[in-house]
Order: sequence, then structure tokens, then C-alpha cells
Amino acid sequence: MFKNKSIFISGGTGSFGQAFVKKILNSENFKDIKKLIIYSRDELKQTNMLHKINKNNLKKVRFYIGDIRDGKRLNRALEGIDIVIHAAALKQVPIAEQNPMEFIKTNVVGAHNLVEACLDNSVENVIALSTDKAVSPINLYGATKLCSDKIFTSANLIKGNKKIKFSVVRYGNVFGSRGSVVPIFLDQVKSKNFTITHKDMTRFNITLDQAIDMVIWTLNNNIG
Repeated sequence: MFKNKSIFISGGTGSFGQAFVKKILNSENFKDIKKLIIYSRDELKQTNMLHKINKNNLKKVRFYIGDIRDGKRLNRALEGIDIVIHAAALKQVPIAEQNPMEFIKTNVVGAHNLVEACLDNSVENVIALSTDKAVSPINLYGATKLCSDKIFTSANLIKGNKKIKFSVVRYGNVFGSRGSVVPIFLDQVKSKNFTITHKDMTRFNITLDQAIDMVIWTLNNNIG
């Protein structure tokens, strides 16, 4: 699947991006990849990732500073890209309620910018990461991700004769990811007082490895 392909990951310095890059770098198939682009707006995290990568692999790995709110920068960064994994998003539920327009700019407008840039370049396969909170959303974060999902899936209707597939994967809370509730619960074990929203609440959880495997499976099997 990755042979002679150029891969682009938005939000590439986040929990998913870092784990995905690590798995690709350690796979036997990495030698067949043309290049791997890590796109994010956090130069410190990019620097930290850079220091962890074997120097021999850096010939194929590139770090781009950029924001998905910036359509022109995205369009330039996607030149020559075959596969796009969209992991960039603002995700903290309470913060979204206090800063709605910021979440809309990143999660909704950013999604539109990425779709437009993918259509304008030679991208073949696009996977956008979503969340269970986008199902019948009751908070702004979930609502922005639902809008994002619609933007990506409906892009299949306007692609014309272009050889490109747009798909979305939805999964639950990822153990150990940034913002995960697990570290909070572990800290609260000492006081034996868990601050859950409601005693009957349900959480859907998967591991980071399961999230990566699902994205790779989708890249292999999606039809757009």
C-alpha cells in the first residue's frame, strides 16, 4: 500500500501522529515509502520528534510548520502527496464551550481547507480521524467533528474524474493519548474519589495501537 507513496499527516506531532510515525518507521515497508511529511504548528514537538528519529530515516521524513487554517500553506505542503491522514484538531470538550469560534476555525474550516488542497493536488487517499462524540453531538466539539465528517464524506460527490477517495474513521477514547482521563483516574486512586460525570455513564475506549491499525486497515479497504 505504501510502496512509492508519499504520506502526509496533519497534526503529526499529536498522540496519534507520533505513534503512527513510530510504527511506520519501524515497519519493514518503510524502505518502500517515498517520503513522510509531518505537518503541525508546534515547532518544539517537531524538534523533539526529530531527535528521536534515526538519522538514516531522515532522508525520507520532512517536518512542515503550518496550520490547517492556512489554505495556501496546506496547498503547498500537499504537492506530490499520495496519502493524507488528517489528525489535526482541537479536542478538549470544556475548552470548546468557552472558545467556540476557535474550534470551528480549526475543526470545520480546517477540514474544508484540507479537502480543497487535496482536490487541487494529486492526492489519492484521504482518511480523516473522527470521534464517537460526533454521533448525535450534545457539545460543540462533537458538533464540529460532525461537520468535519460531512465535509470529508461529501467531497466524494465533487471530486469529478479525480482519482481520490475521502473516508472517515470514528473511534472512542484512546488510552494514554493527550487529554486522556486515565492519568486523572490513576491520580485519584489515592483519594478513592473518581470524578465521573454520572455513575451510569459509558465510555468507549481503545488503545493507540488499535487506532493506528484501524487507520491502516481503512487505507487498504476504503472505497470513499
